[in-house]
Amino acid sequence: MSNSNLRIGIEIGGTKLQLVLGDASGTIHSRRRLTVNVALGAEGIRRQIETTIPELIGDNRIEGVGVGFGGPMDWRTGRINRSHHLAGWSGFPLAEWLRSQTGKDVFVDNDANVAALGEALRGAGVGLNPVCYVTLGSGVGGGLVTDGRIYHGAIPGEAEIGHLRLDRKGTTIESRCSGWAVDGRIRELKGKEPSSVLARLAANEARGEARHLGAALGQGDAAAKRILSEIGEDLALGLSHVVHLFHPQVIIIGGGLSAVGEPLRASVQAALPGFVMEAFQPGPEIRLAGLVEDAVPVGALLLVQSGH
Repeated sequence: MSNSNLRIGIEIGGTKLQLVLGDASGTIHSRRRLTVNVALGAEGIRRQIETTIPELIGDNRIEGVGVGFGGPMDWRTGRINRSHHLAGWSGFPLAEWLRSQTGKDVFVDNDANVAALGEALRGAGVGLNPVCYVTLGSGVGGGLVTDGRIYHGAIPGEAEIGHLRLDRKGTTIESRCSGWAVDGRIRELKGKEPSSVLARLAANEARGEARHLGAALGQGDAAAKRILSEIGEDLALGLSHVVHLFHPQVIIIGGGLSAVGEPLRASVQAALPGFVMEAFQPGPEIRLAGLVEDAVPVGALLLVQSGH
């Protein structure tokens, strides 16, 4: 039996492509996770989307399409500015192309903004306002949701928290707290403290060393604790600017590095008050993402309803 109260949600990243069929509540009914062939660039992703959408919809009718795109873009028109991961996206009219594929309204936004919407309305931010979301992945992104809507500000309007400076030399949150930045610290550790638990766990890794941080913390490794403390302080310093300017009721941490879990959350929560003025103490609650891997696709489903 067909269902007309459905929409498509799409997550487009550098190496990740996910399409879901869901409803207005953000509930996912079915999904397709696809592997991106980097060598084929954006054209390869578009071919995957073009063939997957009809199969995912089946005999259902959809209301619209929501997309979370991993890169800067114009949310008003759905035109991509660029991708830092794959060639072939610069200037591409993604919303217009998807309308030609589906015949439905299409809403496109930066993936961190879309994830923020998902977490605010269906995840760890439910019932709280405003909601700030930070994703710690290969890079660092962020989004702010106020009164159930993504805050854009003046055009181009993206909450690029990863590019906040931590000093006058140009050190950014992304250069200190992203997955690749933590990978780099652990590589240095392998040379300087090869006997540490973290260095030994990551000894055979050529990339992705950060995945071992949680396990090393679980074993009480001093080097892992030191790196965690540095991440927590750097992220808290950056988030203090968000607190002073926008006063979110909650700050949610997602992305691959959030898999470290409670130790990371607690580290940021403990460090934040030290960077926040007395009148705003103790600052917002820090929470881990509730939707985890589904933050973007759920947010994309809700984007259709919110219309930004």
